[in-house]
Amino acid sequence: MKFNGYLATAALVTAATLTTAATLTGCAASGAQPAPPRAAATGQAGAGATTDSAGAGAGAGVGAGAGTGVTTGHAGAGEAVEAARAEAAATGHAGTGEAAEAATGHAGTGAGVEVATVRGPGIAVYQHKAASSPWRRLASPNDYGAERVFLVERRDGEWLRVLLPIRPNGSTGWIRAGDVTLTRTTHRVEVDPAQFRFTVYDGARVLRTGKVATGRDGTPTPPGRYFFTELVRPPDPRGPYGAYAFGLSGFSPTLKSFAGGPGQLAIHGTDDAAAIGTQVSHGCVRVANADITWMAKNLAIGTPVVVKG
Repeated sequence: MKFNGYLATAALVTAATLTTAATLTGCAASGAQPAPPRAAATGQAGAGATTDSAGAGAGAGVGAGAGTGVTTGHAGAGEAVEAARAEAAATGHAGTGEAAEAATGHAGTGAGVEVATVRGPGIAVYQHKAASSPWRRLASPNDYGAERVFLVERRDGEWLRVLLPIRPNGSTGWIRAGDVTLTRTTHRVEVDPAQFRFTVYDGARVLRTGKVATGRDGTPTPPGRYFFTELVRPPDPRGPYGAYAFGLSGFSPTLKSFAGGPGQLAIHGTDDAAAIGTQVSHGCVRVANADITWMAKNLAIGTPVVVKG
């Protein structure tokens, strides 16, 4: 997995089968460029899966991998609209009405958002629904061996408008509903850089909260609405990446590439507990190792992530 950071080797984690190790990079502190050994494939991750636990002062997670399932649940429609409005305020690319439609238009009176998992070896993405030709094609698994997923923003008949894991951040496109399997999640992660804090919700209920480290002034963590694209276990749980890390669908606004990677953002841990609560990364969000381990156990690929601005 090539995140915005240094080159490492990690094992891709899925909720169904184990895969071979994948190359990745992650947001390490400036000047840290270790060469970890090849990792063995790890156990299952995703909601309810069993993972190794580690102390908060241990290493940090980096990378990304694939979880196949999405945790489901129910919350009131008002909660979904409230969440969508908060996300719109954070991103600035959706009006309140559009955000409410995104939250309720495709989910009916139930809560949460839908996650689309590509069924075949790739999918056609259109700039406009019913366009005569695709805008682009995206492979599945993705470049890092994870199942290709999208966060569904809106449903219109056989068409789905989805959030895309491409530049610029917040890009959307249209896909055919028949090309994907739809699941629903009421989980979401909110990151507040001003308070150096993350909060995980299930509907309106707070499941977990903790401190984060964010990007430095020259390499900021950009506000926006994202989703988890993959999950990996790095080779050394006591190293800079720790036990696990989730890749995000967004990218650094200042780094077009970094250490062989495309400048992809991630939520990962850190072996420098003293850095939590400061601006220290190249744009990724760092959390304590215990927190990233909990996320790996309880959150699935496709979970929405909002970085407030």
